[in-house]
Amino acid sequence: MTGSPHLSDPSDDDSGRVRWRRFAVLTIPAVAVTAGLGIALAQGVLAASFAVSGQQFKVSASSLEGEGFAQYGSVDVNARQELIPVAVTAIREAKLHSLCQSVVTSLPVIGDISLNLTAGKKTPVEASNLFVDATQLAGDAVFTNIEIGRDASTLDKGPAEAQGMQDLFAQQADTVSITDLQQTAWATNAGTFKLSGLGMNVSKGKKECF
Repeated sequence: MTGSPHLSDPSDDDSGRVRWRRFAVLTIPAVAVTAGLGIALAQGVLAASFAVSGQQFKVSASSLEGEGFAQYGSVDVNARQELIPVAVTAIREAKLHSLCQSVVTSLPVIGDISLNLTAGKKTPVEASNLFVDATQLAGDAVFTNIEIGRDASTLDKGPAEAQGMQDLFAQQADTVSITDLQQTAWATNAGTFKLSGLGMNVSKGKKECF
């Protein structure tokens, strides 16, 4: 739910391990070009299938394991028809351990109100055809059979609908494993989303997942 720095730390090995912060930065050129955003709107190539709210939310997990990974630049649209650049991370089948989701709303007089959701502490959260439209990602990742720099319109390892605009940068891999995942996102879509041990809490003040 993204300039070209070095892809790996000196300690990285050949198995596909890269620093996630550096990896996600590679998608920035794909979403930062104004002309590209205009083309996306004209062609209907939009990330979320709904108008996103005016608030981003934070998601963290102790670990994520996924099969069929793809990432590419795209745009979300809010109710004012404003374009919001995002990096779409799409995973065909995903499992997340110790999931946390938080959003903070500031209200007149009352102040900050936090909504927190937790799940997957004992049994992992399971998702199929998962799409996350994110503006920030952090963590350590291991990929297998990764392809970096593939045309976004030709992606074929992630969910069936995980494709971006022609000529734009993208990457994909057979599998992905991320530890200490932290992300800030505008939207999440999933074909199925099984939340084991779901808990919800609303409280005053600013209480976020990270």
